[in-house]
This record gives sequence, C-alpha cells and structure tokens, in this order.
Amino acid sequence: MSELQDIADCLMKGKANDVKEHVQKALDAGTAPDKILNEGLLAGMSIIGERFKKNEVYVPEVLIAARAMKAGMEILQPELAASGVEPIGTAVIGTVKGDLHDIGKNLVGMMLEGAGFKVVDIGIDCEPEKFVQTAKENKAKVVGISALLTTTMTNMKAVVEAMKASDCNAKTMIGGAPVTQAYCDEIGADGYAPDAASAADLAKSLLA
Repeated sequence: MSELQDIADCLMKGKANDVKEHVQKALDAGTAPDKILNEGLLAGMSIIGERFKKNEVYVPEVLIAARAMKAGMEILQPELAASGVEPIGTAVIGTVKGDLHDIGKNLVGMMLEGAGFKVVDIGIDCEPEKFVQTAKENKAKVVGISALLTTTMTNMKAVVEAMKASDCNAKTMIGGAPVTQAYCDEIGADGYAPDAASAADLAKSLLA
C-alpha cells in the first residue's frame, strides 16, 4: 500500500502521530508536497466529510481526524510554502454578535482547511465590522457567518449588509442550527450550508 494511502487511512482513524510519520516518509521518498496534500491528507479528510454528511461518523470522529490532519500539515506546511503551493483562497469565519457557540464554526473551519483554504477564525460574539475588516485585511474570498440561536440569527443580516456596503468582494455564506436556505435568500447571503462538510463544498463552488 502506498504511503499516500497510509496517510489517508491513518488520518481517517485519527492517528496523528502515524500521519506525521507517513508524511515525513513520503517527503523523504521525494514525493511532491502538493501530491501528499491532495492525495493523502485532503483525500482522507474528504472521505470523512462525506461520511459526516451521511451520518456515518459524528462530530468527535471529525474532530479527531481534523487534529490528525493538522499534525500532518505541521510537517507539510514549510515544504508547501517552499515549493510555492498556495491555498485556494482565504476564508474568514466567525460567530455573530451575542452568540457564544463555536463547535459548529470550528468544524467548518477544519473542513475548509481540509478543502485547501487558509482559514482565519475571528471567534465568537463578533460585530459586523470585525467580519468586514478581517476579510479586507486578509483579502478573503469567502466569509462564513455562524449562529446557533434564533435570537442571534437576525444578526447575520447585519453582517451580510455590512459586507455588501464595503468594498470587499468576498462571498458570504451562513450556517447554524436554526438557519435555512429561505433565510439565506431573505437576507441576501451568497450561500447556505446545512453542515460543516457541505460548507466546504459550498465555499469551493462560490469561488468557481
């Protein structure tokens, strides 16, 4: 079995140390860093994403796999940078003002990283201005806006409007337990995702 397959398999099992070891072995064997990223780490993470969508795995498994991916990326990142491999874009993510929930947002961040994005997480309880400013500073292509309460969900509209009023042309996507496609259409966001794995797919499609 190839080293890349081993990386994907160990990542899906959440074996962070084994992922690191196989990434190093693949590099030592002269495998191109972007090949290790795409056919090893991202391949494994995308299978986890698909399984998560089908309810075959749950949040803990995704978190463990994402942690293993991070471990592999620690070794791979300097090599990717040295070989001039760029992320497909920057995504800014945050939870809206008044909302202190972050598990969903964190999962989305991991899935976005797993899809090849550079992720800037601005945290929880974020004012619309913070989304706009961070998106501008990082030349973000996508801004992910999260809310978990019906009472804070209305603050998503303010973020979408602030983004539109600014000269930042990042696409906005929203998600969270009470959020729906109908609400997305109502406030004029560019996209809605029902779960973290779909959010990564949506972000990629918004770039296309």
